[in-house]
Amino acid sequence: MYDLIIVGGGPAGLTATMYALRKRLNVLLVSKDLGGQANYHMAIPSVEEQPAALGIDMVDSFKAELERQGFAYQIAAVKQVCRHCDGFAVHTEEGAVLLAAAVIIASGVQHQRLNVPGEEKYLMRGLSYSAVSYAHLFGGRTAVIIGDGKLALRSAAEMALVADHVHLVGPVGRVFDSPLGNKLRSAENVTTLEGYQVVEVSGDDYARSVVVKAPDGGISRVKADGFFIEMVLIPNSQIVADLVDLEPKGHIQIDERNRTNVPGVFAAGDVSDTYVERVLVAMGGGAKAALSAYAYLLPSL
Repeated sequence: MYDLIIVGGGPAGLTATMYALRKRLNVLLVSKDLGGQANYHMAIPSVEEQPAALGIDMVDSFKAELERQGFAYQIAAVKQVCRHCDGFAVHTEEGAVLLAAAVIIASGVQHQRLNVPGEEKYLMRGLSYSAVSYAHLFGGRTAVIIGDGKLALRSAAEMALVADHVHLVGPVGRVFDSPLGNKLRSAENVTTLEGYQVVEVSGDDYARSVVVKAPDGGISRVKADGFFIEMVLIPNSQIVADLVDLEPKGHIQIDERNRTNVPGVFAAGDVSDTYVERVLVAMGGGAKAALSAYAYLLPSL
């Protein structure tokens, strides 16, 4: 039986693992991969080398340190986490049952996809799911933000502070009834294509344009230097849906110490109801979760 099992190998899970190891806990990391979303780096036309990304660099550093230590982790998808005697059982898709006195859930989120021609082909080749991560590279450039909710509005507003022009494709109706919505509608460098739907992504080596369908059925093409799909993220919290409290959108509810409502269960990163989805924020949550788990386990160590 392990002291601690960490589910998820992204920025939050890797950071939690490093802190747990430094506290000499008997810890196991279970994940489908190491690095999570930080493994994906968007290539932008005419930008051959991007400035160093501190968060991604730190994730790579932690991955390298785990490998140097010869730390044993298990590459597996987790199916469910449930109570077991005085601890918890982590069930993998392969049928393994792993036991621990405490668990940290850092299983991340899934991005909603458009499921249109060209999306898979140009993913990370001019097309991405995080505008705020690359907005600083869009001075003098044009961007397309695709989405129908508040996340798309926020991303478009941040991008508009840097980019020459932003096309916002998708939002309709009441989503614009806010100070941010009013700002976007009146901004000179923002075009709002309300109710439009992207039906294709096209280009050469990079995504260069999207084909959009208007509410009246008309078809047109929008060209840009980068394209960003900004729709509601889906938290990978199903594995603990019967164990801990979730907020309405499915994120795991945590307190200021990354504790859930169940003693011994902690959560960190994008799967939790954190403030914003960024690598450094996730890493900070992973560190807090590991230290909180250590404090929980200390009386029995």
